[in-house]
Amino acid sequence: MGLPFDQVEELRLYQQTLLQDGLKDMLDHNKFLDCVLKVKGKEFPCHRLVLAACSPYFRAMFLSDMEESKKREVSLEDVDPDVMGKILHYIYTSELEITEQNVQDIFSVANMFQIPSIFTVCVSFLQKRLCLSNCLAIFRLGLMLDCARLAVAARDFICDRFALVSRDEEFYQLSPDELIAIISSDSLNIEKEETVFEVVMKWVGTKDRESRQKALPVIFESIRFRLMPSDYLKDHVEKHAMVKSSPELLKKLQMVKDAQKGKFTVVKKKKVKKSSEKQGKDNVVNGAVDEEEETEEDGLPGILNDTMRFGMFLQDLIFMVSDSGAVAYDPTANECYFASLSTQIPKNHISLVTKENQIFIAGGLYYNEDSKEDPMSSYFLQYDHLDADWLGMPPLPSPRCLFGLGEAENSIFVIGGKELKEGEQTLDSVLCYDRLSFKWGEADSLPYAVYGHAVVSHKDLVYVIGGKGSDK
Repeated sequence: MGLPFDQVEELRLYQQTLLQDGLKDMLDHNKFLDCVLKVKGKEFPCHRLVLAACSPYFRAMFLSDMEESKKREVSLEDVDPDVMGKILHYIYTSELEITEQNVQDIFSVANMFQIPSIFTVCVSFLQKRLCLSNCLAIFRLGLMLDCARLAVAARDFICDRFALVSRDEEFYQLSPDELIAIISSDSLNIEKEETVFEVVMKWVGTKDRESRQKALPVIFESIRFRLMPSDYLKDHVEKHAMVKSSPELLKKLQMVKDAQKGKFTVVKKKKVKKSSEKQGKDNVVNGAVDEEEETEEDGLPGILNDTMRFGMFLQDLIFMVSDSGAVAYDPTANECYFASLSTQIPKNHISLVTKENQIFIAGGLYYNEDSKEDPMSSYFLQYDHLDADWLGMPPLPSPRCLFGLGEAENSIFVIGGKELKEGEQTLDSVLCYDRLSFKWGEADSLPYAVYGHAVVSHKDLVYVIGGKGSDK
């Protein structure tokens, strides 16, 4: 009769710990060392057996006929010594310090040495820290390292925030294949397909115009022109300089116009089809290998795809926020929906909805007794509609009240107001929050100090209306 599962697991963990502690002790006391890894002038003594057991990369190296399999010293190129030290420390101890500064380097080296446990930890670390400032870099890293889990997570993050991410300069450094991977997704959070066309044409004109223009016929297959109004297709797409100069693009657009009239172009698409079960059995009997067959079937070209994007199904709601939670009101159905419950939303806050439907709250105070020099701070929160929760953003650099909130391009402006210090001085200063870098700065001051005013944003301009001055 075997041992209960709990005891078996306990014995296994004990043996693993005993083995790992023993290996680390031998490394620390220079026992049975038979290999030295040389990384840019720094040497790491270790055991071949340990490296081979943990890494298919080293196993293949030491079991091959390569020179490294016979030499005591192994030189490694394109590896940072500090990263190599951290990975060796993990191999011998299961301890790994990952930070935002070193995660990409550790990830790349773990991928090169084929150490799945480190790879998985790095993927989870990066997924949890996806944000506007790093989503494109993480997406490209996932593609480069052929990590589907990371690339898909980053792509979904980008698609959900497409309006914001597509304003980042880094977006226009994407390769054609990277761009297609994003804009071909059904989960793109856009209200109009025209947005995709305009982003693509801006991407073409940003750099390497000639080579990118050659990629347009393939990229156009991922733009759903059938979702665009006929007038937009005629006045903006067909008349675009890069489109009307390309017979191939005009031919594709003609297919779209024909489809809008009910005339569909059918193309032959190759499809890989496995041989039938009966054929497979016959092949096995005859000693042959069951192979896949390539067949052709009729289908619509990609440019005729009219599947609606995720953002086209969204409803317009009125968001009402109090100090205890938030409620969303649907004016069409005359119904209210519970959005979030929170105890961190301060009273007397000021809210802002950006044109990308991001919701921010600023103002409201908390008193920090540990900070004697500057005990008062102002909240700055953003609503995460995916998790129905409020995210703490970098707080306002200086607490103030009775100010206004506005937005333009990628920035949020805290305008005027009163200083929350002795004397309550009326302010003319303007704080500026960069939504891409997540940093506060200062913008040009107002012509005069004002508080209790209204602020309206329209077409990347911010208007200040009414209010009281310091002399009133």
